[in-house]
Amino acid sequence: MTISQMSEGEYKEKGSKFIAFAFPFDHINEMDDHLKYLKNLHPKARHFCYAYAIGLDQEEFRMNDDGEPSNTAGKPIYGQIKSHELTNVFVVVVRYFGGTKLGASGLIQAYKEAANVALKACEKVTKTIGAEFEILFTYEQMGIILNTIKKLNFEILDKTFHLEPKIKIFIKRSDKQKRIISLKAALLEVSEDQVSFEEEIIWCSIVEKREIHV
Repeated sequence: MTISQMSEGEYKEKGSKFIAFAFPFDHINEMDDHLKYLKNLHPKARHFCYAYAIGLDQEEFRMNDDGEPSNTAGKPIYGQIKSHELTNVFVVVVRYFGGTKLGASGLIQAYKEAANVALKACEKVTKTIGAEFEILFTYEQMGIILNTIKKLNFEILDKTFHLEPKIKIFIKRSDKQKRIISLKAALLEVSEDQVSFEEEIIWCSIVEKREIHV
């Protein structure tokens, strides 16, 4: 489960203000843009602490204290991502220092609560993790490609028939190997046990482009 759009939450403690932002997040390359946006939005803030989790089992994650004492910011933020059972999410807590030190326990509580408020405000959605495959072919083979994709009920993401015809399809990660073997067997007009996942077809190219969530 992940979130559909950015949400915000706020927590105050002894003059310090903690403003949390939760973003949908599919790739680490998006991180710098989100941080730049927040630093432009809050140029006088003292800390921009964050955590993120990516992947079906949160297999990719990171925590950052951004100058706060070790494990007092990023870790409690990440703890809230886990507590809400979310993935593909990036949470940043922006802190304005109020003049009074909170101590380690106070900081942990503040970052935890700010992240919790932002994540509670999110609209939660369930997405399917899978792969985008691109099929390149010639005009002569267009009929068999289109008929096979329709027959096997593949989800089409995009298609173009200009210059170099190609179709992009989506396959769930758990079904990837089985579905590609079925597709290649149908195109080659052989049984599935005669085809491997890596099998090459001379007259068309089937290439995995990227992992996506729909």
